[in-house]
Amino acid sequence: MYQLYIGNKNYSSWSLRPWVLMRELAIPFEEHVVPFDPGSSWAKFRAFSPSGRVPCLVDGDTVVWDSLAIVEYLAERHPAAWPRDGRARAWARCAAAEMHSGFSTLRNACSMNCGLRVRLHEISPALQQDIDRLDELWSDGLQRFGGPFLAGESFTAVDAFFAPVAFRVQTYGLDLGRPAATYAQRLLSLPSMQDWKRAALLEPWREEHHEADAANSGTILEDLRITAGR
Repeated sequence: MYQLYIGNKNYSSWSLRPWVLMRELAIPFEEHVVPFDPGSSWAKFRAFSPSGRVPCLVDGDTVVWDSLAIVEYLAERHPAAWPRDGRARAWARCAAAEMHSGFSTLRNACSMNCGLRVRLHEISPALQQDIDRLDELWSDGLQRFGGPFLAGESFTAVDAFFAPVAFRVQTYGLDLGRPAATYAQRLLSLPSMQDWKRAALLEPWREEHHEADAANSGTILEDLRITAGR
């Protein structure tokens, strides 16, 4: 059985990608949550991941240590990971790759923290550009392939890559057009996403750097997590 190593569910957007894809495709796996250490987790994560990062998939003696590489590895064995239609598959791969390498301002200004509700201090021009591009990209996929997911009727890897963004939209109250906002809510309503969120809110761990990212971005309106240390 696949072994999937992930970080804290409250923070680790990269970990969510393969996790939610495997859940939605009903691919069996064993989950290993390895919490972030204060400062650097590199030494601890190196016990299972060559890069010292999460996520990391272990399949027997094969180790795959990047979220996009994990998706492609799974797709070779589970073809439903990408759309069957060639045109939709090409679009989905482009969109997933854009998320994998882009949207840097959105990542930095709106770090994933499932348990918080935050009012941003400001929306800089660079952040607005990322939000506008997100809105454009999601709306394009939904219109082009008919929804309800980005590349058609089924949840595929491109949806998994944007699943963490749906949590960011919720946490920071990001303003999107109706099709994109409805899509974000559709992702958040998935049973797998609800399971991830429930587990994230129950995590007792707090990591100073991740907490500071959210606090520096805006005013914390609500913290839905259990009390740290319980």
